[in-house]
Amino acid sequence: MTEAHRIDLHMHTTVSDGTDTPEEILDRVKEQGIELFAVTDHDAIKGCAVIEQLRKPEDPRFLTGVEFSCRDEEGQYHILGYGYDPEAESIRGLVAKGHRIRMGKIHTRLDFLEREFGIVFPPEEIEHLLTLDNPGKPHLANLLVQDGYADSKETAMHDYLNKLRIQLEFLEPEETIIGILAGGGIPVLAHPTFGNGDQLILGEDMERRLRRLMAYGLQGVEAFYSGFSRQNREEILGFAEQFHLYVTAGSDYHGKNKPVQLGDTGLTPQTAYPEGLCRFLEAIGA
Repeated sequence: MTEAHRIDLHMHTTVSDGTDTPEEILDRVKEQGIELFAVTDHDAIKGCAVIEQLRKPEDPRFLTGVEFSCRDEEGQYHILGYGYDPEAESIRGLVAKGHRIRMGKIHTRLDFLEREFGIVFPPEEIEHLLTLDNPGKPHLANLLVQDGYADSKETAMHDYLNKLRIQLEFLEPEETIIGILAGGGIPVLAHPTFGNGDQLILGEDMERRLRRLMAYGLQGVEAFYSGFSRQNREEILGFAEQFHLYVTAGSDYHGKNKPVQLGDTGLTPQTAYPEGLCRFLEAIGA
């Protein structure tokens, strides 16, 4: 597998905030010629179970994945978990807690929209929202656009959803990393430069963040990422070499919910695999 040139280890299905079902993801992966892939739904592993049931021996290599949203007193983090045992008690515990937190956030945000803006969605839309596996802000943003309150998801986020200032509950990075390790998985920091997606973390700030997370057991960084510039990628690769961390590659594909193409990781057929990526592939048996 170290000779494979199409790897994508970060993608989302309808189990979280993607628009492709797990079945469609598998089809698209095959269409794109991706040789190794992982589904990393937010706080959920159901999509991985579906993929495992659907896969045929001749299909691309699949790696169990998940992406947990975390926060502590130092900031927010997205922690990826790879190669875990889906039956492990620690993994199922994290997923259950993550789901409970997500459902709590949805109700808090619905109450906020009604209280601050007088926005009340029709009962059938609320019922559908609450039956989703892991509803989140993108689903609410889509509803705000659909019902005419905003002209785009970005506007819905900026004008409504991001104005909620109360402290919401999150998984903590320490418990998440420890839980992934206990489940036989490899914990990896997603899109490190961008933090939770809205930040820009560089230089000494990045080094401090990595040292803190490594103290909990972090083992890798997502150095190849769709949104990274060459400078971003090289900085993360430098930290991976300095701290002997695994390296992964992911697009963060969300289907129609994000302008990112499947397989767009910055890792091309001409890219020489860094040592951290080779070690990661060896660790997962690829």
